Amino acid sequence: MKKITILLLIFSTFILNGKAQNADFTGYMRNYTGVLYNTGDLSILQNTFNFDISKTGDKVGFKVNPMLYHYWADSLNFRLREAYLDLYFNNFDIRVGKQQVVWGKADGVFITDVVSPLNLEEFLLPDFDEIRTGVNAVKINYYTGNNTLEAIWIPQFTPAGLPQAGSIWYIQPEFPAPTTFDWSKSEITPSLENSEFFAKYSIVTSAVDFEIMGGYTWDDYPTMHVQKQFAPNPATGMPMLSGLNIIPEHHRLYLAGGSFSTEIKGIILRGEGAYYNGKYFQSEDPAAVDGLLEKDYLHYLAGVDFNVGNVKLSTQFIQEYILDYEESITNNEFQNTMTFLARYDTPNDLLHLELFSYIGLTDGDALIRPKVTYDFDDSFSILLGSNIFVGDRDGRFGQYQDNSMLYLKLKYSF
Repeated sequence: MKKITILLLIFSTFILNGKAQNADFTGYMRNYTGVLYNTGDLSILQNTFNFDISKTGDKVGFKVNPMLYHYWADSLNFRLREAYLDLYFNNFDIRVGKQQVVWGKADGVFITDVVSPLNLEEFLLPDFDEIRTGVNAVKINYYTGNNTLEAIWIPQFTPAGLPQAGSIWYIQPEFPAPTTFDWSKSEITPSLENSEFFAKYSIVTSAVDFEIMGGYTWDDYPTMHVQKQFAPNPATGMPMLSGLNIIPEHHRLYLAGGSFSTEIKGIILRGEGAYYNGKYFQSEDPAAVDGLLEKDYLHYLAGVDFNVGNVKLSTQFIQEYILDYEESITNNEFQNTMTFLARYDTPNDLLHLELFSYIGLTDGDALIRPKVTYDFDDSFSILLGSNIFVGDRDGRFGQYQDNSMLYLKLKYSF
């Protein structure tokens, strides 16, 4: 709490100080309130203060983006989304500091967009500029004509944010025996050896834009190593399962992929895919070490965007495929998902109607997200929306069917 107060005082002083050298100050205040359909209980009560300080000069620029989240009565969460310096040269730029990196052509799906880990504490519901976590990195962009080579070094690993016990987004795992957790291997010590490296080459032509990328990284999500413990059965004397020791551990991943987009007679075609080497999957095979099998993994999509009158429409087909699949793996060999987007903006651009949906083809479930936004004026907007989870409780979206909600966001921008 003291750290948050000190930081707010620093930023307030910076704003009021005439020596800010004409930096740009923008941001917003937002109230976000959600109510569960099934119980009428509040699902979220959040006040957000977002402040963006930036300046771009001929040779140097910077950006600082602190965010303060106030939950319920007294819970405060300070996040420094970005804080970096830019250096500009004739044919390359250098960015140093905490930054968000956005790659790929997909909407609402993260395939090659893996540099910035996700904060999934509220599942996929936050705005996508908030769901990504900034990483401490050095990024170099080298320009050759319309093409760009981007190289990124991340010396400190940042895992994905996952729901904690007590959250409505936390799913309690079921274990067949008493369980203990050993977190000793869950931390990655910052070092050159433990660094992450990414590279992307972007090519822009009059006919098509495409990117190729690669990375040497850590899996953002810990693998659960399951070590079984046995004790003699009092009745028979034979060994019986007496407990489980779960060891969460992040493993190295190699990945390569790319994306493209092109326009044909007003229709935009998009594609994106990535190959992951070194991914671990849970297995029911008794011979599997720690209940795991290592398999290569593909994640790809095809998408199309077009307009019908004043309505923007977009759809994507996404598939996840485990190579050299074995029946003992608890994941499906293929996981198929579709997305659908329809958006209409009134001619005066004051009212915006949108429907975005994830449709789980494999599990027969979905997340349906209608919303209406009214721009009261240039600085104040009102958003009324709903998150509707449907389907079987074993599905990626159906497991949250009790969390379907109606929500309201009031936002003042400055």
